[in-house]
Amino acid sequence: MFGLDLNLTWFVLVGVLLTGYAILDGFDLGVGAIHLFVKEDFDRRIMLNSIGPVWDGNEVWLVTGGGALFAAFPDVYASTLSGMYIAIMLVLFMIIFRAVAIEFRSKEESTLWRKSWDYAFSVSSILIALIFGIAIGNIINGLPVGPDKEIHISFFELLNPYSILVGITTVALFMMHGSIYAVMKTDGNLQNTIRSWVNNTIIFFVITYVTTTMATLIYIPRMIEPFKEHPVFFLVAILNMLAVANIPREMHLRNEFRAFLSSSASVALLMALFAIGLFPNLVPSTILNEYSLTIYKHASSQQTLNIMFIMALFGMPFVIAYTSSVYWVYRGKVQKDKLIY
Repeated sequence: MFGLDLNLTWFVLVGVLLTGYAILDGFDLGVGAIHLFVKEDFDRRIMLNSIGPVWDGNEVWLVTGGGALFAAFPDVYASTLSGMYIAIMLVLFMIIFRAVAIEFRSKEESTLWRKSWDYAFSVSSILIALIFGIAIGNIINGLPVGPDKEIHISFFELLNPYSILVGITTVALFMMHGSIYAVMKTDGNLQNTIRSWVNNTIIFFVITYVTTTMATLIYIPRMIEPFKEHPVFFLVAILNMLAVANIPREMHLRNEFRAFLSSSASVALLMALFAIGLFPNLVPSTILNEYSLTIYKHASSQQTLNIMFIMALFGMPFVIAYTSSVYWVYRGKVQKDKLIY
């Protein structure tokens, strides 16, 4: 349709949907990661209410991205979800547990009740970010995809040093992203307290990001090949560094929204770097390169991709409109006299 390379188009569209999830659910996972650092019960309620109206809508992007991956690249969907079955089930359990924690936490006055759900909310938020990062790390590192397109790997083999490093980097990124969002949504003493944490989260992220980059350059040089072949892609890395560098500047100027935009840009640019390094593979094979799952050999038929593209042209505006309307309605600071969660 329109002379498009539909395989490439769907590679980009799936990436956009997953990037949308990383940006939107990333900040509320980050809020969860720093939740226990807030000590007062009332302040913790404010933190929960800062994400309360939007967290479930943010997860729509994950569902949509997963659905697009299933329809456009069914072999990739089947292989990765079966190969990482335990990890995927653990993520789903954490997502459910986190949702219950948000909804139930403030239903009782008991201190033990609320602290228990606070720990559940924070730990599940960290684990979701960590496991997603570990999954990305394993895809970068490559998985043992066989000729039958099956991934033969145990859960503990997924926990290799490089993938854990990527997982920690993901947690650091979301903590930075979430703390900026929390500053944007709060005021008074709580805002000042969280503001003082932002620089620490930036330092944490920069350290892990630099370490991960060095490990990638040393141990996974194929991720750098596209940048050598097409130097223009190096601009993405430069823009990412500029986006991160702009965050402390905007926070110093008390432009929290601009800092949040810079943080969101950093998430998007990191996803772009990941996609560029991976292309045209979706899951590189560590057994034999020809067994790798690619966007051309393991996609749906051209007719299916074409029909889906037409549906996406009509469907995506609704997803964007829904997301935009929710954020518009709940813009501004958390109203302390109208706490729901």
